[in-house]
Amino acid sequence: MTRATLAALAGRFPLAGREPGTFALLNPKTVRTELLSGLTVALALVPEAVAFAFVAGVHPLVGLYAAFMVGLVTAVLGGRPGMISGATGALAVVMVSLVAEHGVEYLFATVVLMGILQVLAGVFRLGKFIRLVPHPVMLGFVNGLAIVIFMAQLGQFKVAGADGAMQWMTGWPLVTMLGLVAATMAIIWATPKLTGVIPAPLAGIAIVAAIVIAFGIDVPRVGDLASIEGGLPTFHIPMVPLTPETLSVIIPYAVILAAIGLIESLLTLNLVGEITGQRGGASKECIAQGTANLLTGFFGGMGGCAMIGQSMINVKSGGRTRLSGIAAALFLLAFIMVGSALIEQIPLAALVGVMFMVVIGTFAWQTLKILGRIPLTDAIVIVLVTVVTVITDLAVAVVVGVIVSALAYAWNNATRIHARSHVTPEGARVYQIEGPLFFGSAEGFAEIFDPAGDPQTVIVDFMNSRVADQSALQAIEDLASKYEARGKTLVLRHLSHDCHRLLKRAGQLMVDSDDDPDYGIAVNYSVKTGVFGGGH
Repeated sequence: MTRATLAALAGRFPLAGREPGTFALLNPKTVRTELLSGLTVALALVPEAVAFAFVAGVHPLVGLYAAFMVGLVTAVLGGRPGMISGATGALAVVMVSLVAEHGVEYLFATVVLMGILQVLAGVFRLGKFIRLVPHPVMLGFVNGLAIVIFMAQLGQFKVAGADGAMQWMTGWPLVTMLGLVAATMAIIWATPKLTGVIPAPLAGIAIVAAIVIAFGIDVPRVGDLASIEGGLPTFHIPMVPLTPETLSVIIPYAVILAAIGLIESLLTLNLVGEITGQRGGASKECIAQGTANLLTGFFGGMGGCAMIGQSMINVKSGGRTRLSGIAAALFLLAFIMVGSALIEQIPLAALVGVMFMVVIGTFAWQTLKILGRIPLTDAIVIVLVTVVTVITDLAVAVVVGVIVSALAYAWNNATRIHARSHVTPEGARVYQIEGPLFFGSAEGFAEIFDPAGDPQTVIVDFMNSRVADQSALQAIEDLASKYEARGKTLVLRHLSHDCHRLLKRAGQLMVDSDDDPDYGIAVNYSVKTGVFGGGH
């Protein structure tokens, strides 16, 4: 009866049945797992959202509302079921200067514009460019983020001193805190070996919280950070003047926030996809993130993006459908509205223990074994991205990693260009080019030929090569000019369709004809010189 009811309910949802992990797969057992997983995530979201609100310089409810709104919208519309989104530290560190200089209303306006930019990125399918991120960059991203999550938890081991300044715990308070963290981690490790009824992180939080409350142990609790009590978020138009000056303030921040949010979300999407065996959804995730931030800006939230730590908690707790993300958002709202008094009693040590287990599960430990077995450039990229993620932020680290990887790839390909040559019965010399012709290999390409010693006719065969860019076009023209100056003829052969179009558009081809795609025939193309002004 229950199964039939759930199936009927699933049919009313437009998302049902269109992808793995939707409501169409729910049954009583998975519903329980999804709800408990969502509850676990919601408990972990509370201190994170409050802490990131403090980082950004806004009221804790601004962070909590963002976690609820962004989490709910992306759970419903996102590109990957099981992902969790909310207020994040990567965005908070960018927001702090905006709030300090212009106030929270400018932050809300910026979040709205950020959402619009992310929706446009999804509409124009820019999310597909995440495939340009190499695997070493992904490993560095995961390792760096694991370290960042670990370092973020260390702040919970500080307490206010007599002068109000934060200082490290010492003595028995530190021992007690470490003991509870270790107990939480031990419970999380042992629970799956004993039962699968309750998610391990939830068991760790519940047992340690019960011990602390029952015995009145004096340790920092969620309520020591700030009160999380509040009501429903209300619609609010950002109170900023609609002037060019306002746009000049918010546009740079919106662009940076949109880029960071999408990079972190799409990398998390790929990571969750590897764990759950799902693919695709990049453009859909961009639209979901943009819609979430657009709405959040109008409901008093600080904006957000995907959260790798909470996503890992959800996935490791069994969350595989959209229900877990929706449940997490709704549980968080319930905490704000009616459950604040209870949630504020949860010891921070329990939540720190959960996040430490997330760190252990997130860090790609195999990289420590493979660093000596992979190419040196890939090893350097992994370490570089890890370090830059910790020192600066994710977006900078990914961009640096992609640039270094691209340059290394270009260098490797630049050194591979070479040619085999032979003389035809008619007396023409044929150079069979091997490797791509582009900016990195243009100089090596020129060194292959001997204009002074070659016969009257020279044929450049591109069957195993490609003409890639303007530097390649310039190299071809320079080479043709050298032969032309000696009264010799240079012709091109076996141009693929894309190379033919590139050369024809540049105006270098004298013959308007296409090669057979399978090279069944060979057409010789003369080269028109002077198109690029002699290499200047």
